[in-house]
Amino acid sequence: MPRPALPIQDLPAWVHLNEVSFNQVEVASIEGKGYGVVCKTDLSAGNADSNNPALISVPHDLVLNSTAVSEYAKEDKNFRQLLDAVGRRSGRADVLLFLLVQTAMTSRSGPPLVGVSNPWTEYLRFLPETVLVPTLWTEDERLLLQGTSLEAAVNAKISALDAEFAQIVEKSSDIACWRELLWDGGTVSFTDWIRLDALYRSRCLELPVHGESMVPCIDMLNHSATPSAYYDENPQDDVVLLLRPGISLAEGDEITISYGDAKSAAEMLFSYGFIDPRSTADSLVLPLSPFPDDPLAKAKLVAFGQAPKIHVARESDGSIRWRSEFAYLMCINEEDGLEFRILQQTDGAQQLRVFWQDEDVTDRTAGFESLIQTHPLAAILRLRVVTVIQEHLQNQLQRLQSSTPPNRATPLQREDCFRAALLLRQIETRILDDAIKILEQERSTLMKDENVVAYLGLTEATESDQAVEEASNEADDFS
Repeated sequence: MPRPALPIQDLPAWVHLNEVSFNQVEVASIEGKGYGVVCKTDLSAGNADSNNPALISVPHDLVLNSTAVSEYAKEDKNFRQLLDAVGRRSGRADVLLFLLVQTAMTSRSGPPLVGVSNPWTEYLRFLPETVLVPTLWTEDERLLLQGTSLEAAVNAKISALDAEFAQIVEKSSDIACWRELLWDGGTVSFTDWIRLDALYRSRCLELPVHGESMVPCIDMLNHSATPSAYYDENPQDDVVLLLRPGISLAEGDEITISYGDAKSAAEMLFSYGFIDPRSTADSLVLPLSPFPDDPLAKAKLVAFGQAPKIHVARESDGSIRWRSEFAYLMCINEEDGLEFRILQQTDGAQQLRVFWQDEDVTDRTAGFESLIQTHPLAAILRLRVVTVIQEHLQNQLQRLQSSTPPNRATPLQREDCFRAALLLRQIETRILDDAIKILEQERSTLMKDENVVAYLGLTEATESDQAVEEASNEADDFS
């Protein structure tokens, strides 16, 4: 259902009504970026010890986070009933449920029968209807992500959002007032839930004191690898925007902040809908699954306790580093000294324990890279891991290269989505190619290790003896 948007020219009235302070700055249209914050006059900041005035000051009671949602629920007993019914699952989920209610309230003509209007009810109408994060790309646009680390991540995120939304529909449909506001007449839909998640991810700030929060007006600032400002919380818990020390800006210049410099290209595209190569970490993360024929696979996953991944990154000196804690657990078995035991506790419950060479390492399942160092076949175990990681990255690179899109976007693909996906593919292709070369070098070195040579020679001799024995048995078969 179309939402009644408000023009950005009406924002000053909202700012005045809600006691937000703008000091010589304003929100304006920025070419290629949507909205941003610009100087209304020349601005400069002194050194780090100077007491520079805030460019924007947002009262604490406008900041939206899980604590604010809980406070709102105290004022609105109907919303508290909805929040309790759906379940207080996480701070993010509570904020999204609050925003879903505000979205529904603005979609109905006339005053809603349920829900208490608040500053966010109106502020949502200033926010863009479209956010270019991949969860809001069309199916044709998501095809551009085939073979990248985002392909599986985006599909998993959409599935998770679908499950969240289905639970909200189920739990709230039993409450008459919320069923009427949210679902009767199709007031809100799954697309609204995806959009609100996209707004949360792309606009959420990590405040020094209050953590993950959405902050109106300051969320209008764009990212830069060389930001001119930063946000903070003052002694009154208001969120303030301050110029960085030594910065000078001219009238009309855009004021920017940093969205972070430790995110990979995939993370940046996933969260914000764009990639800034100047401020992204040259890295990627891929999912890893245990061997399908491993009888201990399920036990290994339970003991590990988190989603198995492969991390690959280029360091500041240009070298490639990789790590995968689960790969070490994945590549060892009972004959190496791994054992799982089910222990009965005094309360009758059962607990899975992990043992490595008769030592209980249940609390160290992510540390097998270190644990195998004292094993007589440590080089062999390392070779197994290196081989698995190399094959996994080779398969990923092959999928990436075999799904290369045409040189230009199709009529069903937005140009911004095409360019972002193409940049992601280029970045990840380089990382994968370089990582595979490094792994091949390490594999070659390990193959020359005397323990590896001896082990492989013994294995080949054993296999040869078995083959001769089988051939002999076949020759003596007179049946």
